[in-house]
Amino acid sequence: MEMKKISLELGNRAPEEVTELVFDNCLCVNGEIEGLKDTFKELEFLSMANVELSSLAQLPSLNKLRKWELSDNIISGGLEVLAEKCPNLTYLNLSGNKIKDLSTVEDAEDDDDYVEEGEEEEEKDAEDDGKEEDD
Repeated sequence: MEMKKISLELGNRAPEEVTELVFDNCLCVNGEIEGLKDTFKELEFLSMANVELSSLAQLPSLNKLRKWELSDNIISGGLEVLAEKCPNLTYLNLSGNKIKDLSTVEDAEDDDDYVEEGEEEEEKDAEDDGKEEDD
């Protein structure tokens, strides 16, 4: 992905102001994420479908990223960085990649702090139901 494309996507905005970026069909350089820096502090949605991305090794910290489209790339592993670099990620589309082993993603599920999407709401609803019965 060229710096030129990032500049075009930014327009007149500073990276700190951007909440969404779409790089679909923009080819990556050497299969790596380049030009995307941790200055994108407010980034919540990122789409990089069909960009020939093969590695997440250069992934910057994107603490507010919640949704990431990574479909139709050539990623085969290295997903363990996601938990550290994108702690608020709730949606990740990896369809059409070359991933064979999801053990690094599954390990995150074993973490005590891991909560399935919707599970937290179910627990809260159950607590609320219990309170109503006590009344």
